[in-house]
Parts: sequence; C-alpha cells; structure tokens
Amino acid sequence: MSVLSAVIQKQVEDKLVSNGIITASQLTELKMRAQQIKTPVFSVMTVDGKVTNEVLTRTIAEVTNVPYVNLTKAIVNPSILALLPEDIAERYMSVPLGEMQNRLVVAMLDADNVQAVDFLSNKIGRPLKVYAASEEGVRNVLQQYKKDLNNDVMGALDGPVKQVENEEAVDSSQLKTKNIKTIVQDSPISKALSAILEFAAKNRASDIHIEPLEKELKIRARIDGVLREIMKLPKSTEPPLVSRIKILSNLKIDEHRIPQDGQFSIKTGGKDIDLRIAISPVVWGEQVVIRLLDKSGTNLRLEEMGYHGRALRTIREGLKQTSGMILTSGPTGSGKSTSLYALIQEIKNDGINIVTLEDPVEYKMEGINQIQVNSEVGLTFSSGLRSILRQDPNVIMVGEIRDKETATLAVQAALTGHLVFSTLHTNSAAGILPRLLDMGIEPFLIASTVRTIIGQRLVRRISDSKNPYLSDKLESEAVRTAIGDLLPENESVKAEVAADLGYENLPLKGDNAYTLYKGKDSPETPGGYKGRMGLYEVFEVTESIQDLILKRSTSTEIQKAAEAEQGMVTMRQDGVLKALAGYTTLAEVNRVAGSEFN
Repeated sequence: MSVLSAVIQKQVEDKLVSNGIITASQLTELKMRAQQIKTPVFSVMTVDGKVTNEVLTRTIAEVTNVPYVNLTKAIVNPSILALLPEDIAERYMSVPLGEMQNRLVVAMLDADNVQAVDFLSNKIGRPLKVYAASEEGVRNVLQQYKKDLNNDVMGALDGPVKQVENEEAVDSSQLKTKNIKTIVQDSPISKALSAILEFAAKNRASDIHIEPLEKELKIRARIDGVLREIMKLPKSTEPPLVSRIKILSNLKIDEHRIPQDGQFSIKTGGKDIDLRIAISPVVWGEQVVIRLLDKSGTNLRLEEMGYHGRALRTIREGLKQTSGMILTSGPTGSGKSTSLYALIQEIKNDGINIVTLEDPVEYKMEGINQIQVNSEVGLTFSSGLRSILRQDPNVIMVGEIRDKETATLAVQAALTGHLVFSTLHTNSAAGILPRLLDMGIEPFLIASTVRTIIGQRLVRRISDSKNPYLSDKLESEAVRTAIGDLLPENESVKAEVAADLGYENLPLKGDNAYTLYKGKDSPETPGGYKGRMGLYEVFEVTESIQDLILKRSTSTEIQKAAEAEQGMVTMRQDGVLKALAGYTTLAEVNRVAGSEFN
C-alpha cells in the first residue's frame, strides 16, 4: 500500500471512527503508541487487531474513491489468471479479475498509486480497470497461479501412476482424522485426491462426484446446490483413484460388483470435515460420490436459516409440546438434519434429557447425547431407538425414518410421552402423512402422534453486492400468481400483513411492478450467489387434518386444508417472498420449487 498523504490519512481515521470500527479514545491511544515506536498508525492498528487489513483497505478505497473488492476467499478461473503473467502479478502485487470494455480488470495492493497503475499498464501493454484489494486478498489469488486444480492434479499424476492395490497397506486406525496433507503419502494418486478434496472444501462444496466415462474420468462438485464440472482426468487414473478412496474408507478394494458405503475425515483450512463415501458400479466403471460435512458447524438460529412469520410461529408452538412428533421432509441435501439441530438448539436446557440417533453425527452439540449408527455391529436406527427408550429421554431425535420398524418405534415413543424429531424423504410437507401410511402405520396412530410438519428446500442466497431492479411483465405476473392473495391491499394494513408474514417492506397487491434483486457476478460469488438458505412450508396437525388422515386422504387434499384453515405459506410462496425481500431470485425459486408447488 502506498504512503498516504496526511489529508487522506486523517479522512481514513475519521471514517473508521464514524463507522464504529474504533472509538475516538482508541484512535488517540493508537496514535500515541505509533509515535513512541515510530511506526505508522495503521500498522499499529492491524498488528493490535483493532482493525483488520480488509476493513482498512476498504475504508481507504472509500476515501480515495477507488472501487474495492474482497479477494480473501475468491476463486479465480485459470483462464482469467492467464490474462496476466504470474511474474508480473507477483512483482506488482496485482491480480487479474477479467476483461471489461477491452480493458484488463485487476485488483492491486497499490490501487490508489496512479504512477504504479500507469507503469503496470505500460508494462503489459493494455489499459486497466483497477480495484483495491488487501494484501491477504491479493496473495490468496497469487497462490492460485500455483494451486490451480488442474495443475495440482495433473502435476501430481506426472509420471507413471501406480495401482493402489500394490501400495503398502495403510493402518486404518491412523486414518480416522488426519490433516489433509498427512493422508497424502508419496504416491501421485494420493496427491491428486488431496488436491481434489482441498479444492472442494475451500469452495464450500457439499458433494464431489467422480464419474467414469468411456474414455475419461469426470470430476464434478456441488457448490451452493449446483453441480459444476471442475476437471477431467485420463481414464487410466480411475482404478487407482477409486482404490485409494476405498482404502481410506476401510472398504474392500477388490469388490467392484456391489455398492459400498464408508467414511473418513480430513482437516483442511483449520476445519475438521467428515467425508461420507458412496461407491456404486456403473456402465463404465465405479462412480464415487463424496458428501462433505463441515464439523465446525453452521448457524443454527431458526431466523438465520430462513424461517419467518407464520412458519416460525407454528414451529415454536409445536416445540411447546411435551410429546408427539415433529417431522421435516425434503430431498437429500435439503437441510432437514440442520433444521432438526436448530429445533434442538431452541429447547436445549439442563432440565431435559435429549438423545439423538444419527448416521452420521453431522454437528456435535454440547449437552446432547448423540449416538452414531453403526450397522456393522448391529446398531441400526431401530435397535438404537429401542436402547434410547431405556435411557430416560425427554426428547428423541431420529436422523431418518427409513422403514416400518423405525417408524413404529418412533410412533410408540411419541405415544409414551416423548417429543420425537425426525426426517423423511417426501416431496412436500403434506406428503409425510401418506408416506407414513405407506410404511404401514395405522391412520389413528399418525393422527394422534404427529404434531407439526415441515417441508423444505434450499435456494442459493444473493451475495451482499446486490442491485435492485423493477420486475418485467412476466415476473410481475409470476409474483401476483404466487402471492397475490398474501400481499396487503393498501397502506393501512401493510404493517400488519408484514408482521404476520415476517417480511418487511412488502409491496401492495395492485402494484404494476415489484422491486427484485440481482447479485453481482464475481470470482468470489459466481452467478451473484453466495451461500444458501431454506424455503419452508409448515403446518400443524389440527382436528380437521386428523380427520383427513383417518380417511386416508391424499397429500394434495391435506395441503389444501392446511392452506385454507391455517393460512400455510407454501414453499413457492415463501420463495417469492424471499425474492421480494432480496434474499434470493425468482430464477432460484423456480429452479428449486418448480411448478409442482404452484
């Protein structure tokens, strides 16, 4: 960073104080200490931890009117990196972000230094569009010149690839939890696997798909719920790569005819991550799907997860019960287990005994007795649930109801004075009730035990850098079709409706256009999205719905009754409300909720 003039330095100091980053007294103390040790005051701030480099860089950029970008977690496409030679990038602490109107977009540590910018522009022979970035952000991207996934993996595979079956046997007890660097031994294929896992963890991927094709091996990662191809490998790497994963997962490396499931753990970026492995034979070899479970946890507050208004109130009413079942439904990877953890977080206290039965234990919580299912030794959901009932529990969480036996035991637990949380795979909240009927549970048992039902999906969240725009005719019609009946008729009831639905700044039903939002597409936020949140539909099993269950009514009839009687907000409606609130986009809601929720 260039030396700042006294005027700019004073403006930056004032802005740090006015923004509440530091207090005026702290600033005075820091300046006195800086004079004593003859060090710039900004250096003292960052060393003391009063101000981070990122906040300081952003503040300086605001004062000097230079656009700012946070690159500390950004992943830049290798084709973009190729626009600026690595030696020049390192020498001038500048990294490429793309091209705009025939100009090269770069982020620089010295972005406010006009002479440095002109010199770099002349050096590479192109006009520049310059952003300010912190040293940490620039170095993060500089490392990617060396740590491009393709380069890492193909570099690791440079030379003959040994079959893992011939490698020295690995002591499985040493593989329970290892640093990602230490699970990699000397073999090229192990280094290649390490690079893939590290890339996936760094990019917040939830799954890795290793898919054999006829002449190559395709690697895809699911990031923020969307599968993306990250690389292709030669077909010759398939047998040793799959075998290496089998060794780490304690699976049979010579079994290629039947599916196998396993798990192991890694540590990368200071985080412990559990990996669930599913291997299945396919036409061109063996497919491997790796689920990444970040053990460092996530935000388990219901509001932060996306519960609002009627749904939130219904859930909290259900949690006041001392017995019965609260069930959540959705496809794989829709956040069902996370919802259950959030429910437990709401009621957890020293006065009740909470026992969980999970496969696997995704988040470790203090004060909760969590049991890991282990079918190899006979600890299944059903056998574990029998054991839990002898442990004097008040609340029981069953990770998933998969069969009639587990469902029957869960219902019996709810009948005998326990509050039971669990999940099922169904298409909607109302689909849970017919699903239990299909498992052979009697209608009168379902009607008398199930209290609250949650249906959910996950959508990508718009990044912090978002811009509002007015909806076009088609978008406006889509909004009116989905939530026209929910929107306020006039200004006099606007506040009341907003409080009921849990979303502020609602538009009026008769508006010609609505304010929607788009995220800024960048290397750090591809497509303008970063992270995910839930779409929910929640209803209580009332007497009228109990009557429908006893009549074995369809899920459609139950859903219509929940909407008519309780004013249940459907997943699609919840998604449109979130789009109006600036949390996500209509495109995301359509992708996830689809037409079946209209």
